[in-house]
Amino acid sequence: MTTAKVDERDWLVWPDEGVSRVPYQVYGDPTIYKREMDFIFRGSTWNYLGLEVEIPNRGDYKTTFIGDTPVVVTRDMDGSIQAFVNRCAHRGATVCMDQCGNAKTLTCVYHAWVYDMKGDLKGVPFKNGVNGQGGMPQGFDMEKLSLQKVKVDTHLGVIFGSFDQQIQSVQEYLGEKMCGYLSRIFSRPVTVLGYQRQLMKNNWKLYFENVKDSYHASLLHLFFSTFGVNRLSQRGGIDLDETGRHHVSYTYGSLNEDLEAYRNSDLRSYSSKYELKDPSLLVGRNEFPDGITLAIQSLFPNMIVQQIHNALAVRQLLPKGVDSCELVWTYLGFADDDDEMTKIRLKQSNLVGPAGFVSLEDGGVGELVQKGIVGGEKEQSFVEMGGTSVESQPFRATESSIRGFWKNYRELMGY
Repeated sequence: MTTAKVDERDWLVWPDEGVSRVPYQVYGDPTIYKREMDFIFRGSTWNYLGLEVEIPNRGDYKTTFIGDTPVVVTRDMDGSIQAFVNRCAHRGATVCMDQCGNAKTLTCVYHAWVYDMKGDLKGVPFKNGVNGQGGMPQGFDMEKLSLQKVKVDTHLGVIFGSFDQQIQSVQEYLGEKMCGYLSRIFSRPVTVLGYQRQLMKNNWKLYFENVKDSYHASLLHLFFSTFGVNRLSQRGGIDLDETGRHHVSYTYGSLNEDLEAYRNSDLRSYSSKYELKDPSLLVGRNEFPDGITLAIQSLFPNMIVQQIHNALAVRQLLPKGVDSCELVWTYLGFADDDDEMTKIRLKQSNLVGPAGFVSLEDGGVGELVQKGIVGGEKEQSFVEMGGTSVESQPFRATESSIRGFWKNYRELMGY
């Protein structure tokens, strides 16, 4: 007796309304999570791995992830950038255990197999046995036991990796519009000011949705609305690439904005009773000629680029299971910043990060959703703010970019 194989896609029926509805099952089903790792993160996408400035010297390396797959990124001895899976070809142990460093070779602690900075196997202890006994069999070929290679491409000093060796270039993947927005930050040499890591008890997609949801900012974040950093009444919009998978939310902040819409609204996120004990927190410089004071760019599937006034950062989103994810914050400045500008950036970085005046709430709402949907796997969310289309819009009271995420998610997952 034989049993017909059930395609995993048959376990999920997407609502007829399409991308304006999202079944809650996608946030809690282990089978769907495994399929995401295979078809999205290990599929035909470019994943953010780091910055060239993080590995400037030959022999430099850093460890990171593509989805939940451990990866090492290196600057090889010839100056090229390489990436490979951090998994020994012998018995699967983690090879490189440090977050970063400099070395000529990487050695697995388990059986001391040695790899060069391209991930090629260069040494196997006792390969010929001991006293003529044991050892590897005749025909053992070290060239066939390299670490699994990851395709690497860079743009403006940003390092991307993909398991699809035939994928289009990063510039083609991002498109002209998104490359243009990326160049706002990376057209000049950058420097790393610091890092923070944040573990969130929710599915990775809930955080990525939140990043693409510009309309929550004036409702959830009291600091944003009260102190005028970002309000929906300010001029701004949503810009999507032609596929809908990448987006930018932008705001032109104004201290002279009419506050009547907020003063008379009874919104929890606005309160005139609060004031800043240190007003210099929001004192900075107008450094971008386009006049944009806040820009959040998401690059599918795991990169967020942030400009909030003078606070610049890259956020890397890492799935850690069906109901957990990690966010790695890399805070940036420009290499030619003076000391005062660096102080401004560091002070304004208190707005974001795991305990930031703003981002603290972003790190918590995903968990509220994860808890709220328990028992409601067959129910669905309603994503119609700003219509049901996937398109750029000259306002931010919209969920257009969230629908763009689900459009591409469904295509990659086969739903």
